[in-house]
Amino acid sequence: MILAMSTVTDYDQFLQTFSTKGAAKRSQYGCKGSTVFRDPDDASRIWVAFDWDLEGWQKFTADPDVPGIFAAAGLQRPPVVVEAAASHDC
Repeated sequence: MILAMSTVTDYDQFLQTFSTKGAAKRSQYGCKGSTVFRDPDDASRIWVAFDWDLEGWQKFTADPDVPGIFAAAGLQRPPVVVEAAASHDC
């Protein structure tokens, strides 16, 4: 799993691009799914949990088409991967 965070200028614009151009490009690099969350304290901050391995994520972010997709989605900065601090069975 990959957990990434970023901020967007317009959530609807983000979601439209994320679910079309972004999804098509992510699937090229092995992404199996994603769940988008909005920060309750900051409407511009989004969190995305990806069913994806780190190698696929790294190849995706190195793709020369991806900065344009991020721009079309209205990302204010590239997504930051959040590192897991701990793991538990339940």
